[in-house]
Amino acid sequence: MESIALSRSYSRRLYRAIIEFRMISEGDRILVGFSGGKDSAFLLYALVAIQRYSHINFEIAAGTVDLGFPLSNSIRDDMKAFVSELKVPYFTIKTNIGDIAFGKDQKKNPCAICAHLRRGSLNSLAIKNGFNKVALAHHQDDAVETFLMGILYSGQVHVFRPVTYLDRTRVTVIRPLVYFKQAEIKSAINRIGYNPPPNPCPGQDKTGRSAIRELIYNLSKENPMVYSNLFKALHSNAVGNLWPPMASRREMKNLHKAFFHEEENNLHNT
Repeated sequence: MESIALSRSYSRRLYRAIIEFRMISEGDRILVGFSGGKDSAFLLYALVAIQRYSHINFEIAAGTVDLGFPLSNSIRDDMKAFVSELKVPYFTIKTNIGDIAFGKDQKKNPCAICAHLRRGSLNSLAIKNGFNKVALAHHQDDAVETFLMGILYSGQVHVFRPVTYLDRTRVTVIRPLVYFKQAEIKSAINRIGYNPPPNPCPGQDKTGRSAIRELIYNLSKENPMVYSNLFKALHSNAVGNLWPPMASRREMKNLHKAFFHEEENNLHNT
């Protein structure tokens, strides 16, 4: 690997996220979730690049959760070589998450279960080895897709935050790539020369996220402003007038009583 460095455009956006959301402080020990994919590889590379020139002292390490998918090795030699070239420590944890999430008896959403268990294992790995922060490679496209998925699939206006403090574990989760589009990350990782291994996940092309991604793509072909408008809508200052909370059955019962009681009184008074 040649000298580790970011272009001015990339470093500017990375620093914007770090500074705007106060992601990194003096003395932080940051474990980067490294799945082997292009997003997490770029995140690891980018944080190492700025660490070498930063006036703030912080530590970087890579952490991989082996999901235990059958007939696959989640921690490959090319992943180890990539981390080794970056000269950062590498921590791993072996699990059976793949079997739990995608087992034949699993009827719930396997992707949600897998993601939940994977995050828990990564946080445990961080705590065990003395890291106070975990860096995840969620990018701008992930944020936009999650926002739209929440509205369409669960009826909630919700998106992950760039920085999340977990009270129970006292670990802070940071997402430094929130100002990067996936296409930009792919371009950067190609220039670095890292070739991501195949994704072992059996459900990677069958998720609700894939459908949302395709929806955004198709809408953007008709109106190029769709993506940027969705990204603007993530922010709290974009919230306009919303309806009040939906009344519960008990609240509706009380409202009915009050309404008809008032109507009855009006009839008597006329």
